[in-house]
Amino acid sequence: MREPPLGPRAARAADATREVPEEPCPLRTAFQRDRDRIIHTKAFRRLKHKTQVFISPEGDHYRTRLTHTLEVSAIARTVARAMELNEDLVEAITMGHDLGHAPFGHAGEHALDDLLQGHHGRRFQHNEQSVRVVEVLERDGRGLNLTREVRDGIRHHTGDGRPMTLEGQVVRLVDRIAYVNHDIDDAIRAGIIDPSDLPAPEIAVLGSTTSERITTLVTDIVRTSADADEIRQSDEVGEAFRSLRGYMFDEVYLASPAADEAQRARYVVQALMRAHLEDPALLPPGGDPDLVTRVTDHVSGMTDRYALRRHAELFVPHEGPL
Repeated sequence: MREPPLGPRAARAADATREVPEEPCPLRTAFQRDRDRIIHTKAFRRLKHKTQVFISPEGDHYRTRLTHTLEVSAIARTVARAMELNEDLVEAITMGHDLGHAPFGHAGEHALDDLLQGHHGRRFQHNEQSVRVVEVLERDGRGLNLTREVRDGIRHHTGDGRPMTLEGQVVRLVDRIAYVNHDIDDAIRAGIIDPSDLPAPEIAVLGSTTSERITTLVTDIVRTSADADEIRQSDEVGEAFRSLRGYMFDEVYLASPAADEAQRARYVVQALMRAHLEDPALLPPGGDPDLVTRVTDHVSGMTDRYALRRHAELFVPHEGPL
């Protein structure tokens, strides 16, 4: 399969490598095959029932982990096309970047990380778990055999380290752009903030609507990174964006009611971890021979509603005759 025209800085699918070599597909590049493998996973389908920011919101129009993934993909592909980078690689990374997210979004992630650090000397980071999903857990333990470039982009979309490709760097930055802007939209819809509450200096630079802000941010990335060896923002736009992100942490992510629901979610996730560690018979058959790893894989893979159902089954008294 021949790739579309790419700029000199783009990653080439023809140069991509897998841990287990495969015959090339006659119709798709290596990165297209990776994308298709990801979207056919159980982990990808579960994203539709995993929290983005607001836990179990009333209404059908709030973002989920799945819609967040699709928005990141759309924005990142726009940047990649404008910069003559590899859209297929960008799309594969975005589709896989949140596969390992715990139920209840970052609240669940922090709950798992705190418990594992405090009692088992381990960490839980959703980017590393996403890599574990594609390398180990899917296909009944065989993994997806994705290319090195896609796995690297998934691993480094957050946390320490920089992605090895410019495409991975695009996803890393666009992930933040997407969630800050769509979380503003959801917070306004929920009545947590009003458009007039948004910080005026930052809005003056970035724009007063979601569309205006994303256009400003995307255009700035393309212009600023045009002749650079990395994906970056201009000083003015970058500072305004970081300040707006800080506002969202102060006024939405770490404030009521999101923080109140996050605390309840924390109790659910940690209770499920403890219950399965104390009684491994609750676990499905198979999985990692190490119990802590096996329980972590199971609980982190739960959707919000499944976690709530299991918590009720295990801890809430059942109605009816004894």
